[in-house]
Amino acid sequence: MSQPRTEPQAPGPEALTPAAARAQFRAGLRRPTSGFSAGYAQANLLALPRELAFDMLLFAQRNPKSCPVLGVFEPGQHDDAGSASPLLADGDVRTDIPAYRFYREGALVAEPDDATQHWREDLVAFLIGCSFTFEAPLLDAGIPIAHLEQGVNVPMYKTAIRCAPAGRLSGPLVVSMRPMPAHRIADAVRITSRYPGVHGAPVHIGSPAELGIRDLAAPDFGDPVEVPAGWTPVFWACGVTPQAAVMESKPELAISHAPGHMLITDLPNTALQVP
Repeated sequence: MSQPRTEPQAPGPEALTPAAARAQFRAGLRRPTSGFSAGYAQANLLALPRELAFDMLLFAQRNPKSCPVLGVFEPGQHDDAGSASPLLADGDVRTDIPAYRFYREGALVAEPDDATQHWREDLVAFLIGCSFTFEAPLLDAGIPIAHLEQGVNVPMYKTAIRCAPAGRLSGPLVVSMRPMPAHRIADAVRITSRYPGVHGAPVHIGSPAELGIRDLAAPDFGDPVEVPAGWTPVFWACGVTPQAAVMESKPELAISHAPGHMLITDLPNTALQVP
């Protein structure tokens, strides 16, 4: 007897190549990128006027845990065509992120899905490592990731910890939070510590109050997640930290990704892994 015919299943987001994922976002798909293109690095975007580029480089150098720089473009540059080691071959930082944020004098004024109309020739784009990158090795080790299981964006919080200021930029450390069973925390620390280019090991484990976080159910960015009974909150430095600095320091103009909506690069995780 013949078997019923089944239609082939479309590949999940984790199976998409970076170029295929970027093409979907360029075409209008708007959703958080956690779980996309397993094995490839994701990046935060911050573009500032050229006059602030040195301040941003210095801010990143002084705060490497929250601002690990993967790449910096020339003023006005929006792709890395011709680069010896392209981060996004055939890509464009103005169009290939699912959602952007546009700031004027530190105030959020728009969240478009295309930054082309806001782009200026004096903008310098910084690509900063993202902790979504190490979620694939965490999953490979059998460590659960609550925001993926619950189908929401990762929660992110401003803390009471101040970053080292640089020039005209200052602001608080922002952290992302992933709760997990206590017996898997040591494994998570060991795995993520091998990826310093995407924030590395956690900055805090346990009580959110010690970071100045009053309510885990009210993140400053992203979505709240349910913390299962017996699980412990674990906090990593977050690449939204520069956006918090923009909000505090009020530069004339800044363009960033929307928190949790990252740029998926062609850089393999293995290139960021240390022994």
